[in-house]
Amino acid sequence: MIWFILRRAGAASIVLFLASVMIFLGIRALPGDPAVAMAGEEATPEAVAAIRAQYGLDQPLPVQYADYVTQTLTGNLGRSTQDKLPVADILAQRLPVTLELAAIAIVIAVTIGLLAGIVAAVQSGRFFDYVANAIGLVGLSVPHFWLGLLAILLFSVTLRWLPASGYVPFSEDPAGNLQRMLLPAVVLGTGFAAALMRQTRSAMLGALTADYVRTARSKGLSERKVVAVHALRNSLTTVVTVLGLQLGVLISGAVVTEQIFVIPGFGKLTVDAVLTRNYPVIQAVVLVVVVGYVLINLLVDIAYAALNPRIRFGGGADG
Repeated sequence: MIWFILRRAGAASIVLFLASVMIFLGIRALPGDPAVAMAGEEATPEAVAAIRAQYGLDQPLPVQYADYVTQTLTGNLGRSTQDKLPVADILAQRLPVTLELAAIAIVIAVTIGLLAGIVAAVQSGRFFDYVANAIGLVGLSVPHFWLGLLAILLFSVTLRWLPASGYVPFSEDPAGNLQRMLLPAVVLGTGFAAALMRQTRSAMLGALTADYVRTARSKGLSERKVVAVHALRNSLTTVVTVLGLQLGVLISGAVVTEQIFVIPGFGKLTVDAVLTRNYPVIQAVVLVVVVGYVLINLLVDIAYAALNPRIRFGGGADG
């Protein structure tokens, strides 16, 4: 198991290196001159040249990349071209907001999706199975922006149960924070729950017809124990994989959801940075997203191996 983790960590390091190169080159391949964008269209050539020298944009690309990596490893992500604040400080303010939103969405999605998938598999071919599949299909098909606007119209404008938009830090007002985060979290977790339900149902259907489940039933075990201990445990490998993949969907979905509900999180920061051509922020945002994806995939691989020690990696068994 340790060797497997080390191998996966090594592969993740290579991916991060290649991603850093692509981010560095991709930002510099964007249309326009970053120095002109930072200085303004009316800036003099001298001012543009000064900014280019200040940010090292007049250096060869290998020198710029070496400086970029060095600064990033020391936690220096540059300064925003809009308000001149350190990008690391901006991310430290915005990222926890999105992480809270994603955490609430995950809890909602896992609670609904996992339970619905298990019950749908146990009740295969019956009324609940058809209803769960129909709702899951709708959940996968409905776009976040439409569902968000519909939720605001119903729960905020018509019923007046929840605030339509805005954000309050949890440390200042826990109740107000949860009230404002619940609606966007439900909207964000809907598609996640639908995908998780369908994958859980599929994995459970395969497990319930396996030989080890028939053996457990022949020993006289209760159906609840057969489902919860034998079938569900062996289905979790598929579920964990889906969880890891769908976490990336949560990040992309948060961009739209945060715009609709006016939540000052990571997604809204990304949109604002792109619209204002804030290159240091864009570069840092993409880097954080890539690191998050790589770490999530690494954790999924480790969890997969822990749930199923019999899996062979690289031609050998890790246990």
